[in-house]
Amino acid sequence: MALEIIIRDESCADVDVIGSVTAAAFAVVEVSHQTEQFIVEALRAAGVLAVSLVAEVDGLVVGHIAFSPVEISDRASNWYGLGPVSVLPQHQRSGIGKALILEGLARLEALGAAGCCLVGHPEYYGRFGFQNVSGLGVQGVPDEAFFTYSFDGTFPQGDVMFHEGFGAGAARDG
Repeated sequence: MALEIIIRDESCADVDVIGSVTAAAFAVVEVSHQTEQFIVEALRAAGVLAVSLVAEVDGLVVGHIAFSPVEISDRASNWYGLGPVSVLPQHQRSGIGKALILEGLARLEALGAAGCCLVGHPEYYGRFGFQNVSGLGVQGVPDEAFFTYSFDGTFPQGDVMFHEGFGAGAARDG
């Protein structure tokens, strides 16, 4: 039986559960430092969550996705970073992450975004139209782990800088 997934904007009442969902989702990810919940907190505190959605199943928040502006060295504008995207482990592989990503991209496009980029698993994001683009990346991130999605088919060139909130996890580590 397919889950009934409701995707909606986050509300103030969701803040604590988003932190819990994010922490639980990344607790089992080997390449994570388990600090993604602090990134979401920092992006929210900085007021840069352009799109922040939750996924509900049976009235419970089971997933979250965040999009925030990025800077690109060629001065391309209206580009956003996706991340983190989180789904409780017991609800993974049930279409929740896909629903969050697709709705998030639709919301970005409606805002007039030029595109979106992320650092993630190569085998996952291609199915949504994300691709590796030569000449565009993040310093220190392997090319095969950096993905972009363009709403008009054009891509900037240069280095992408995610918001400083993405360093929040590292600051808490030590």
